[in-house]
Amino acid sequence: MTLVAVLVYLPDVEIGLQWYQQAFPEAVPMHLPDFDFTVLDVNGFSIEIVQSDYKVSEGKKGTVLYWSVRHLSVELSRFEALGASLYRGPIEIENGLSMCQLEDPFGNLICLRGATT
Repeated sequence: MTLVAVLVYLPDVEIGLQWYQQAFPEAVPMHLPDFDFTVLDVNGFSIEIVQSDYKVSEGKKGTVLYWSVRHLSVELSRFEALGASLYRGPIEIENGLSMCQLEDPFGNLICLRGATT
């Protein structure tokens, strides 16, 4: 099996899409005209910004996806400058790496894992 996508539920898809494009500048927007839907492609992995509703709302629900970054402190500062706030960590893990969780402006968690130096 191969991971292909993460769905991020937000109250406003357009605003969320703009924010996530800034948060993940390497992501390439791909518009799917048959569905009038835009996904953000990160090296073959899709970030799909989806409208929250009564079945699935935005926010912290338990599943946490970690993104590998080169320098944790640099990316942590960059995400905070975009409006994310530190939720948990950073904590040291193995092999000189640390990890932390950030809350995006919509209440969802973005998790980063990388070198502490």
